[in-house]
Formats: sequence, structure tokens, C-alpha cells
Amino acid sequence: MIGRLNHVAIVVPDLDAAASLYRNTFGATVSAAKDQPAHGVTTVFVRLDNTAIELLHPLGADSPVAKFLERNPSGGVHHVCYEVDDIYAARDKLKADGMRVLGDGEPKIGAHDKPILFLHPKDTNGTLVELEQVSA
Repeated sequence: MIGRLNHVAIVVPDLDAAASLYRNTFGATVSAAKDQPAHGVTTVFVRLDNTAIELLHPLGADSPVAKFLERNPSGGVHHVCYEVDDIYAARDKLKADGMRVLGDGEPKIGAHDKPILFLHPKDTNGTLVELEQVSA
């Protein structure tokens, strides 16, 4: 059901410094920062040959990653994102297998303008998992 690894998301306390590290030290291609008000984050994508790194920074006091950063002031891995062909079929199969989908269970539009869902980390070995539909 899951396809390739789409990205690994890392919450960072200083988005400019993190982007600079990947751009100037690691020599990666780094996008411009983009505010995602619907998600309460500012994102930067680091493009790699086989996947991407999504750098996340809180956007506003109600950001869902603000509490993560409070608990982990140096930042850290927040979630992994796997691609799926059909987000609804994936959701229905996972729910039938006892997995919990976060929120109301309906896909939302993510930072790539594609449907996404998150799975409860208690059901996925302690890792927050995002599923992103990549087909049209």
C-alpha cells in the first residue's frame, strides 16, 4: 500500500539557520520558506535525489509544532511521510486494521497541495506517520 518515502519532517528552532546548514554546508537544493497558515507552520523543503527533508517552524502561538519545540528545544524529527496512490483506500484499510487516523479522519490538503492524513504514533511504533496521495 505505501509507496516511496516522500519526506522526513524536522522541527527546527531557527528556520534560517537550518536552511543554511542544508544549503551551504551540505550543498543541497533548498526552497524558499513558505508560510502555511492552515497548518500553523512555516516550511522549507530540502530536495534530495531520493526524497526530501521538510523543515518545520511554528507559525503563530497555536502552531501544532510549538509544543514539540517546547519539549525538544533543539528540534528533532517530527514525522515521516509515505506516498499512497489512493488516500481513501489507504485510510479505510488502515482503519479496518485498527489504526487510528488523527483529526476527523478526512484527508486535508497538505503543504504539497495534495491530500494527506496522519496516523496516531501509538499505532506506528512511536512515529507520527503522514500519508500523502500522489496520484491525480
